[in-house]
Amino acid sequence: MTAVELIEKKRDGQSLTANEIRWLIDSYTNGSVTDYQMAAMTMAVFLNGLSGEELAVWTDAMMHSGEVLNFDHINKRKVDKHSTGGVGDKVSIPLGPMVAACGVAIPMMSGRGLGHTGGTLDKLESIPGFTTGLDQGQFTAILERHGLVLAGQSKTLVPADRKLYALRDATGTVPSIPLIASSIMSKKLAEDLDGLVLDVKVGSGAFMKDIDAARTLAETMVGIGSAHGTSTVAYLTAMDEPLGLEVGNANEIAESISVLRGHGPADLTEVTMVLAAEMLVLGRIDDTIDAARNRLEEVVASGAALELFGQVIEAQGGNRNVIDDLSLLPIASHSFELKAQESGSVRRVNALAVGRAAMRLGAGRETKEDSIDAAVGITLHAKTGDQVEKGGRLAVLAFNDHDRVESALALLRNAWEIGDPVARSNLILDRIAS
Repeated sequence: MTAVELIEKKRDGQSLTANEIRWLIDSYTNGSVTDYQMAAMTMAVFLNGLSGEELAVWTDAMMHSGEVLNFDHINKRKVDKHSTGGVGDKVSIPLGPMVAACGVAIPMMSGRGLGHTGGTLDKLESIPGFTTGLDQGQFTAILERHGLVLAGQSKTLVPADRKLYALRDATGTVPSIPLIASSIMSKKLAEDLDGLVLDVKVGSGAFMKDIDAARTLAETMVGIGSAHGTSTVAYLTAMDEPLGLEVGNANEIAESISVLRGHGPADLTEVTMVLAAEMLVLGRIDDTIDAARNRLEEVVASGAALELFGQVIEAQGGNRNVIDDLSLLPIASHSFELKAQESGSVRRVNALAVGRAAMRLGAGRETKEDSIDAAVGITLHAKTGDQVEKGGRLAVLAFNDHDRVESALALLRNAWEIGDPVARSNLILDRIAS
């Protein structure tokens, strides 16, 4: 077979065989299929899609393009969680210690932020000394000892996805549901999981703006997990306003610690609890969601979850004292208060505008090569449903570079819609399981 033959076949709306797909992914990984040929194929997939059978094989071929982890020697159920990304979405950070403290092993591989959405790795690396670049031996040892490891994807894990994502980013084929689903699921299934919980964000601050498209993506990923024999549950959660009160890196670590102390914002705590409880059920720790929530509340109240987080921080080279002394986290030199121009009820806080403003302060990156300022960020003082008075605080910007502030404020001044009272919308929009 040749790449041209397969491109023409998919271009014309035909299905590829399992052997053809495996040959294509393998040949692209080793370089015998060129970038320009694979670019043509991804556009053909973007336009014509993949059948369920094609997608299952495509994902499996990507998963086996490199190293596949094996944790059979760990005598616990292995369950992970993945979010499609949003503004202020730091759920993975408190969720990991909470679930691990209940007896589930979590080999969590996370990503970096790009654009208006933050990255778990960037947030964790704001902890002094914390390293997310672990080799397989280090990764496995920490997982064995603590039941939780928080790291980045190794170079040998799913190399096909690394090449393919960069190509899609440059060719306008990122918003393809089959390609998004296979990208996420190939990496997660390579972790040797027994269960997976997916958080598919929907709204202005998410990549998926439309709930129907988000549901299709969720159903597709659940289907891939089921075909692979991995119990997979997806939740659609709202991302029309930032999650929690902090947007940035170090400040989101501080807020995550607040959740682990039982004092986190209600919306962030609720999403964390919902996803974490589902993980305990998939991990066969509890039979029901209610029992799982009770157990999670116990490990928070006892301090067990916070203690485990400190142990993992130390194991990964970080200063565990941050859990008791937040001043050890990076702190910005300056702050600015954004004040309300009128009195009334907050009807909406535009998550996309807040995320982009944080990026302009230096908390995010426009390209993968940009550096992150871990100290800068935005603290929200008014969210949907809150009453504000004229001159009252809407947000506080923490910054180091005065030249960046006005650019951020240009976005934030119109991010709050104030008027007549409006009810808060639901955080959990749907649950999808096989």
